[in-house]
Amino acid sequence: MPNTLRKTLARIALIAVLLLSSGCSMLRLSYDNGPQLAWWWLDGYVDFSREQTPQAKHAIHQWFGWHRATQLPEYADWLAAIRSRIDGELTSTQVCSWSDELQAIIAPAFDHAVHLGTPVALRLGETQWRHLEKRYAKSNEELREDFLQPDPEDRQRAAIKRTVKRIENLYGDIDKAQRRLIIASLEASPFNPEAWLTERQRRQQETLRTLRLLAAESAAPELATASLRKLIEHTHRSDDPDYRAYQLKLAEHTCGFIARMHNSTTPAQRQHAHDKLKGWETDFRALTMDSRLQTALE
Repeated sequence: MPNTLRKTLARIALIAVLLLSSGCSMLRLSYDNGPQLAWWWLDGYVDFSREQTPQAKHAIHQWFGWHRATQLPEYADWLAAIRSRIDGELTSTQVCSWSDELQAIIAPAFDHAVHLGTPVALRLGETQWRHLEKRYAKSNEELREDFLQPDPEDRQRAAIKRTVKRIENLYGDIDKAQRRLIIASLEASPFNPEAWLTERQRRQQETLRTLRLLAAESAAPELATASLRKLIEHTHRSDDPDYRAYQLKLAEHTCGFIARMHNSTTPAQRQHAHDKLKGWETDFRALTMDSRLQTALE
């Protein structure tokens, strides 16, 4: 479940980034409905039994209450800091440092999820593992369809479309020169979807192996928590030296591309990005205030 958990939390904790095409009202609506959305998504992967459901739902609600009250203010502050720096030129080093900052900021969300989720994970059994294995297979097939098209031209067109959409959601419409910059960057990118899928499948198998082992040994909660934390850490920083080297190379290329893309933007495009970040920041602060008001009324 850690790979699933990490993906879910990334969608929740960084919902502003992952819902780039949505307006600010959609961000608030999505977060307000986060516990139910997270439940549907996780249950789709694990298929909790009737007996397991109450504990899982309680853990999800606990996490959201904690996250809204303690983490959203940090996200808002980080967005404000980034917003104050995007009027000028950027360097690859700056972009990579922001990525490192972001990883540090969201780390507590994963750690707290492991803390709350360990008792839930220890109650799962072979029925859930088989369901999770099937869901992994389905998600891998979806990845193949999106990123591993047999025709190289189809694959390139899909990559260009994804990248243009992400850039335009932040900066607004791009021009032909910027589109050429995107294409050149994609052609030079070390991104290897085959290697990504292979690593993904390896992590999935390691997750299933670890969860089954913890259940078979009736592991103590402390040992189980440590094992789950390690699985999540390896999702971000692979324990395979060759793949970790690939991750670092890809990150360096991506930081350089983002810097070049930003430096190509017009004042109007930077204003568009400024307004977008301001909207997300405002929503995070509003969600935090909602939490404080609710606490005061209780």
